[in-house]
Amino acid sequence: MNNDYQGRIDKVMKYIEEHSDQKLNLDILAGVSNFSKYHFSRIFTSLVGVTPAAFVNRVRLQRAVRYLAETDKSVLDILHLCGFESVSTFNALFKKHYGKTPSELRNSIRQNSNFSSYISNKPEEFVPLHDYNKNGKNDLLRRAWGKMITITDLPEYEVAYVRHVGSYMDTRVAWDKLGEWASRQGLTPHNQFFIGISLDDGNLVDEYACRYDACVTLPSGFEKHKHATHVQFQTLSGGMYALYSYYDTIDKLVLAYQNVFGLWLPNSEYEADDRPCLEFCMNDPASDPEGKCKVDLYVPIKKRA
Repeated sequence: MNNDYQGRIDKVMKYIEEHSDQKLNLDILAGVSNFSKYHFSRIFTSLVGVTPAAFVNRVRLQRAVRYLAETDKSVLDILHLCGFESVSTFNALFKKHYGKTPSELRNSIRQNSNFSSYISNKPEEFVPLHDYNKNGKNDLLRRAWGKMITITDLPEYEVAYVRHVGSYMDTRVAWDKLGEWASRQGLTPHNQFFIGISLDDGNLVDEYACRYDACVTLPSGFEKHKHATHVQFQTLSGGMYALYSYYDTIDKLVLAYQNVFGLWLPNSEYEADDRPCLEFCMNDPASDPEGKCKVDLYVPIKKRA
């Protein structure tokens, strides 16, 4: 199964290398991969070791180095030939990556007559995850995953929610606001589910622009119109999900996503579906003896074609 995932990601990498001078965005790259647009970036990052945007920039910068070394084209011409849209972006990325401006690097290359070191992959920027289950033949690992992942169907849920915009480490304010409102309505962890939804990939969106919904399920017949000024409402899609139970500190929850998307999913018979992941909150970390959170992470999936 993993070969199929890797083949689709390899196709994206080849597409980037062949079209780096053109406009590239997540919609285009997800389409090439035939993965869900919602989860493409997480899958790519898990398998390749860098985000799609970082890989695109690396390919473009390496192409720019070749132009600097082998032609007399101006820096302005080169940045356009390599797909960069602004001088400031190109110069900033170039200086960050190589420690020199384009002109300084061109002079350095011509003095040393060697530019191979500037187009090799930097290890710290390109470290793919190890394939722990190559070719899907590791029965021990398969059995281990079988005990950690449960395939289940969820119904649609009508929920009230409070949206948080900012670091995923600071969602407590949204939960406190939702909790106070829910308590007044008699909605408690004993009779309803409390669900977190991380709407943005932290690898792509600035930490302080990430969106997160703190949700509570609603009983049948709940009169939403009476509460419109306090919370918002939405319907969470039902369907097939992979359940991964997590118990550790909040800051390590990102590793649960990495495990499911980078290790289990590529070697399974499923692929991510175009719905958000749901984080069912099973405890209050503030009341936990070790300050840990217990989360049932539901990853939306569908049978692989």
